[in-house]
Amino acid sequence: MFPAPVARASRLSRMGYRAALFLSLALWLLPLAGVALTSVRSIDDLTRGNLWGWPSETRLVENYAAVFSDSRMAQFILNSVLITLPAVAGAVALACMAGFALAKFRFRGNLLLFVIFIAGNLVPFQILMIPVRDIAIETGIYDTRWALILFHVAFQTGFCTLFMRNFIKQLPDAMLDAARIEGSSELGIFWHIVLPLVRPAIAAIAALTFTFVWNDYFWSLVLVQSDDVRPLTAGLQSLRGMWLASWNLISAGSIIAAIPPVLLFLLMQQHFIAGLTAGAESD
Repeated sequence: MFPAPVARASRLSRMGYRAALFLSLALWLLPLAGVALTSVRSIDDLTRGNLWGWPSETRLVENYAAVFSDSRMAQFILNSVLITLPAVAGAVALACMAGFALAKFRFRGNLLLFVIFIAGNLVPFQILMIPVRDIAIETGIYDTRWALILFHVAFQTGFCTLFMRNFIKQLPDAMLDAARIEGSSELGIFWHIVLPLVRPAIAAIAALTFTFVWNDYFWSLVLVQSDDVRPLTAGLQSLRGMWLASWNLISAGSIIAAIPPVLLFLLMQQHFIAGLTAGAESD
């Protein structure tokens, strides 16, 4: 069977695997450690070029407090929450319904519709910048939270549908047929049988979509321009001065922006891993 379990490999192979694992982990964590250390440095430390050494003066409370006092960080966080939560809810809801229809109903154009969902994920979103911006301006939602919410719902639904369709496809048809024989409607089957069984998949896809939307920076620049609706990722640029960039404050703001996705993953880790594992195969 391939790949072979590591525990069955030779001692030398296991030692090489562990060394490679620790090296990869160190390389991956090195930039994060640099940002974390920079977030507690003083501006004098950065001016002297002490970028990777231990901070000569630790300004943990001062830097993180300055992020909120020198910018509208609280407003940016609120905007991100008000954009991310509706976008995740809309994308997951549409994906569950579309995935159920594509997985358990046979109709003309089923395969074509599924291919369209897949093809949509392959389109580089950067090429959509001008048409999406023009549509937002013409519909009057430019520079509003709805511009980002609707775009993320539309763009994330394709990937979520692909994931949910593969997961729902594995549910036994006999169970759904038995519910139909008992007189349950299709809506009742979807609500009372399918959704409870795909709860791990919903948790996994919700966590992934939350991370994608929360961390979005490109569309936050394209579709909004005022601080009243600007999300957290784009709002960090307000910490850059005209003549001087306070990298310690920007790093502190970046750490704050990274906390919600990390907490969400830790809280939903069990369901997240179960959903990814169960939905990994499809016929």
